[in-house]
Amino acid sequence: MAGPETAGSPIAGEVPQSEVRASGYAWYVLALLFVVYILNFVDRQVISILAEDIKRDLHLKDEDLGFLYGTAFGVFYSLFGIPLGRLADSWSRVRLMTIGLGLWSTMTALSGFSSSGAQLTGARIGVGVGEATASPSAYSLISDYFPKKLRATALSIYSAGIYVGGGCSLFIGGAIVQRWNAAYPAGGPLGLVGWQAAFLAVGLPGLVLAVLIATVREPVRGAVEGLPEPERHPAPFRAFFDELVTILPPLTLIGALRGGTRALLVNLLGLGVVVVAVVALLAAGEPAPQWLAVGTGCYAVFSWACALKRRDPATFALIVGTPAFVCTVVAYGLNAFLAYAASFWAAPYAMRVLGVEPATAGLILGSVGALSGFLGVTVGGVVGDRLRQRNPAGRLVMVIAGAVLPVPFLAIGFTTGSPGVLYPCLFAAQFLASLSLGSAAATTQDLVLPRMRGAATATFFIGTTLLGLALGPYLAGRVSTLSGSLSTGMLSLLLTVPITLAAAIAAYRLVPAAERTREERARAAGEVI
Repeated sequence: MAGPETAGSPIAGEVPQSEVRASGYAWYVLALLFVVYILNFVDRQVISILAEDIKRDLHLKDEDLGFLYGTAFGVFYSLFGIPLGRLADSWSRVRLMTIGLGLWSTMTALSGFSSSGAQLTGARIGVGVGEATASPSAYSLISDYFPKKLRATALSIYSAGIYVGGGCSLFIGGAIVQRWNAAYPAGGPLGLVGWQAAFLAVGLPGLVLAVLIATVREPVRGAVEGLPEPERHPAPFRAFFDELVTILPPLTLIGALRGGTRALLVNLLGLGVVVVAVVALLAAGEPAPQWLAVGTGCYAVFSWACALKRRDPATFALIVGTPAFVCTVVAYGLNAFLAYAASFWAAPYAMRVLGVEPATAGLILGSVGALSGFLGVTVGGVVGDRLRQRNPAGRLVMVIAGAVLPVPFLAIGFTTGSPGVLYPCLFAAQFLASLSLGSAAATTQDLVLPRMRGAATATFFIGTTLLGLALGPYLAGRVSTLSGSLSTGMLSLLLTVPITLAAAIAAYRLVPAAERTREERARAAGEVI
């Protein structure tokens, strides 16, 4: 059902009302999606404040914690994000988000019953699959409720849920675990200890919110930009399963075979390259779960990209085939590489190295994270929108800033011996890093057609997850395990900053021409506009 801002047609020569402002209902929907994203990151991030207790009770290492937080979640988030993103482009985005919210909330609650690293891994995979529905649906809804001039602002407000949710998870989780363990030192009801109770407490509210999300109205796709509504897909779930076959190993081989012998050989070649790389890493003594998961993710994305080129050349041309899009994804993905590692390891560093109590660490780090991230992503979105009015690549200035400005604060924060130094450094680092999120997301949305927004969002989050979430926290933990120093683990990640900066500058140079030729390149690839 269309939102009120989509009704009516503009008179020739007149600026459409939807291009001037967004409706009150659009802002209501944005507020609701913001709450969903808060819960999204509460469920995702709460493991940080619980990490020390989980490590002790389940006999894990730092690298295992990084794997649980990042890789187990992130790889499957990426894997399912692409077909679910395509489903968001062809089916009800509201229904898809409702189902996903119910799934990830249930799996978070079930994490509270884990008694081994393997069981917790399985639950984290379920959380990743469920959360893969959220942002493709939300980005697409927001882009159809808000005109282009407000899009980065709206997406930045939505994205601020990352930081509010991450902050809430720390002080809620820290308070629950400390009070529960004090009240039940030998285990409470059902034998649950504090960290298990915390998972239950943050997971169950999402089931209630899912009922409210189900009431949101679907906007007409593209109407806010004055574009004709795309035809409804005749079989969205068949298309979803066709997409799944292109990305979920070993079904990927069936998907490749559908494209002919040449397509199968290309797929097998890509698989062979990944296998050789993973075998080399295992031979060097690297842990198998991490690199098998990352290798699976890389092969799956390669397989999907090959299939996309065959099945939807226009979408491929505007996403994978557009260097400006790819550079934007890489630049923000490597920004997330540092940001995710810092947000996960800040609480263990404060508790383990500086001796801060869980409830105190959760309260202060949670408040710091929520405020700095909210301010940073909101300021970055507003400034990015204003810069774009003067320069088509103006938003990329925020991406460049987010790549370099946080570095000195991270270096100082993770080497200090004082909580009084750590907290302001983390505030500054997160504020500056988060400047880029809304602008990077809006840039990718501007580079594609409305029907491609779900797929574009899923691709954008590949960078966030495979580059950022699946590698950053793990590598910091791995280096920490090898060196015996969490500070060394975090500082080692700063070696990626020059690559991040190079990708951001390349995107700045490439975006104007890519956006200007969007429709032309889509038509050349066979799109009917």
